[in-house]
Amino acid sequence: MSAEDGADETPGFELGGAVRFNYGWLDYGPSSGPELELLRVDARGNAGPAFFSLQYRWYDGFDAVHHAYAGWKLEDGRDGATSDIRAGIQQVPFGLLPTASHSFWFGSGYYLGIEDDYDLGLVWQRQSGAHQWHAGVFAGDEYGTGANFDRYSFDVATTDDLPYRERERGIVRYEHTSEADGWETTWGASAFAGRIENRFDGGKHDHTGAAVHGQWVRGPLTLQAQWARYRYDNPESRIAMSAFMFPFEIASQADVPTFNVAYDVQRTGWFDSITCYNNASATLPVGNDPGLRDSIQNVTGCSFGKGVMLTYVDWIAGKNMWFAGGPGIGVRDPANDGWHSRLNVNVGFYF
Repeated sequence: MSAEDGADETPGFELGGAVRFNYGWLDYGPSSGPELELLRVDARGNAGPAFFSLQYRWYDGFDAVHHAYAGWKLEDGRDGATSDIRAGIQQVPFGLLPTASHSFWFGSGYYLGIEDDYDLGLVWQRQSGAHQWHAGVFAGDEYGTGANFDRYSFDVATTDDLPYRERERGIVRYEHTSEADGWETTWGASAFAGRIENRFDGGKHDHTGAAVHGQWVRGPLTLQAQWARYRYDNPESRIAMSAFMFPFEIASQADVPTFNVAYDVQRTGWFDSITCYNNASATLPVGNDPGLRDSIQNVTGCSFGKGVMLTYVDWIAGKNMWFAGGPGIGVRDPANDGWHSRLNVNVGFYF
């Protein structure tokens, strides 16, 4: 929801949802036939300056909250400025928003917990002309424990070898938009600082991150670029993350470059919209630990919209990349050191 959501003074309530089906062909394991991938329910409403939004999801084998927050409008927007404050499980305002990707598969940052991440916190945001600000504090991940692997967004996991969980974190973000020579340019920067906790001995360790990001739009063409970095200052060179029921390990410290290009195909045929894209990202570990290695992911595909239906057709290629046949992200497995790929088709109906 944007800063303008909930701005209508007339009380309102909306109920919606989605159902999605998925097919995957893998060159590194057994493929999956067409199957039900997601059921989801959405609700949002407003009354005067107050508003709320929630979404709950059911996947194969688990269910999870996506977001659940309430907010209060602080400005009415008559002078062009809008602002609000929100409390609850909500998207962490970091990097390109809403995501640093166009595909169903997202970019590397999603699996590292720095893209489309939802945590429990309080966020203030303001939009005024060309300027947008975010500032927030988060108490931890959405469940308050790293031992629950059944979640949508990726967070620090508590495992036997790496028994950590996320704790408090503060974040700020700024973005500026301008137009010149037919280009709409948006550039900005984000930063956060917080801590993680060792669940065995209670020790606290710093958790920091920063990003510079930009987007350029001219007609049907969109370019995105982002350079992000994250630092977990735990003694080990790795830390565990989890989502979708499984934990895995990533490099404790890395830089994450992203470059995306997308093109909206102009046509008047059966589809209402067609967008084709290439999303490239990498995870570059910091340091000389022989147990770490660069990870690369590239997603080439198109999305097709028709009424309530939205279909993604993606070719995902990954080297040393979790969810694309790799052992983790930024970690090394000599027995699994090459490229892997998969074809993913997702057909969704959104109501």
